Amino acid sequence: MPNSARGAAPFLLVSQRLLMVWLGSIAHLFAISVQPTIDIHRRSSSAPPECLRRCKATRRRRLGLRHTEATALLSMVDLAVEAFKLAGHYGVELSVTSCNPMLAALVDQGKIQVMENVHKEMIRRKVQPDVITFNIVINGLCKAGKLQKARDLMEDMKVWGISPTVVTYNTLINGYCKKGSVGRMYKADALLKEMLSKKICPNEITYNTLIDGFCKDENFPAAMKVFKDMEMQDLKADVVTYNSLISGLCNDQKIHEALDFRDDMLGCGLQPNIVTYSALINGYSKKGMLKEARELFDDAARQGLAPTAVTFNTLIDAYCKAGNMDEAISLHRLMLEQGVFPVVSTFNCLLGGLYRSGNMEGVNKLLNEMKEHSLKADVVTYNIRIRALCQKGESRKAVRLLDEMFEMGLTPNHVTYNTVIDGYCREGNLRAAMTLRMRMEKEGKWANVVTYNVLIKGLCNKGSLDDANTLLNEMLENGLILNQTTYKIVKEEMLEKGFVPDINDRLYSQSVSP
Repeated sequence: MPNSARGAAPFLLVSQRLLMVWLGSIAHLFAISVQPTIDIHRRSSSAPPECLRRCKATRRRRLGLRHTEATALLSMVDLAVEAFKLAGHYGVELSVTSCNPMLAALVDQGKIQVMENVHKEMIRRKVQPDVITFNIVINGLCKAGKLQKARDLMEDMKVWGISPTVVTYNTLINGYCKKGSVGRMYKADALLKEMLSKKICPNEITYNTLIDGFCKDENFPAAMKVFKDMEMQDLKADVVTYNSLISGLCNDQKIHEALDFRDDMLGCGLQPNIVTYSALINGYSKKGMLKEARELFDDAARQGLAPTAVTFNTLIDAYCKAGNMDEAISLHRLMLEQGVFPVVSTFNCLLGGLYRSGNMEGVNKLLNEMKEHSLKADVVTYNIRIRALCQKGESRKAVRLLDEMFEMGLTPNHVTYNTVIDGYCREGNLRAAMTLRMRMEKEGKWANVVTYNVLIKGLCNKGSLDDANTLLNEMLENGLILNQTTYKIVKEEMLEKGFVPDINDRLYSQSVSP
């Protein structure tokens, strides 16, 4: 053996062992269960001082721990990727069992493009993938919304002589239910049929995912069909199954039907959990039945169930919309006392209520509290503040908040722009409204039906009916569907004032439900 080869051999051996250790350590690291951490923030000055001190101390401790853990996880994954690259450079062969944990870690951290690159490189280096490899990569693609790519990869499994498992199908079904676009539930349901045709037995996770997807898609009859199919397969519905059905009914304000399912749960020996209670509280709240919602909230505590931020937020929001700010603030205080720390959505509910009640002092205190404890306002927060300014006739100040959103790294949505455009229209400042529409479109948000309705009404109120008619034609030419509000504007602001829109009968070729 040449001297150079003898000298290189120990180095390659050591390198291989080191690389294998690095990659193997990822599997161990991500097998460790890390306790979830919660943002802790000091709350209203009305909370007991000892509670606030405890909150701050806990926040510092938990945030410090979380930062350390997150940094460790990131650095270990980055090390693993570098080790993977070095292995290729030195020609070190790696096993699929070393690479799979790295792929899973990349998916967990949302580094889907890196995961894809590593997977391609594995194939190039002839690292034989197994079913776990494919399931991990498919999961990553689904999380990134690359559903067709995930579907194609499942087909590629056959080329490698690997058959998709129930986990493969469940992953893809979950992807369509959560990330799919038009026809997503049809495709998810088609995957279930494909499973059955290939003699792959669906499990409880398969059916629960589909039921939840159909409920969120507001297609309760389809959810019930899957529920019955589940029973026909001799699979027992669990708490997750019932929670999805109950939540779907409550979102549709069918509280009595939801309560029937709750009773069915109990009849099957299943105990409702806090998710069940939160869904039912939401159902009562949507119906304006706040007394019943509060009774259910109190009953959850008697059953030993700890309310979550979602539970509190649901009831706080209901009280705020009902104008009962005393109860909303009281619940906010109770959250602190029970160690449930409000999130941005909690503050958004309270801000909306305080603005509606005209309590600007309370609004300012709440905004200061968010800043003091590093709770960043989101788009909803700004939309609430912008709407309040526009309703007061202060649209110019609202535009300053719009500019501030960009400075904070937030992207205004259609609601943001339409609110300010409406504010300008109500103030009779059509030039500013049109200018803001142009700015909106320059920033990638094309005018939608609401934008046109607001501008058309603003022009009509100014007496500029011909200009309003031009916008109406433009709306139709852009393929937008007129809604009930459009027809009402045309009837009340045009036809009843003796102005007949010149739109070549297109207005009357479309129909909306009465």
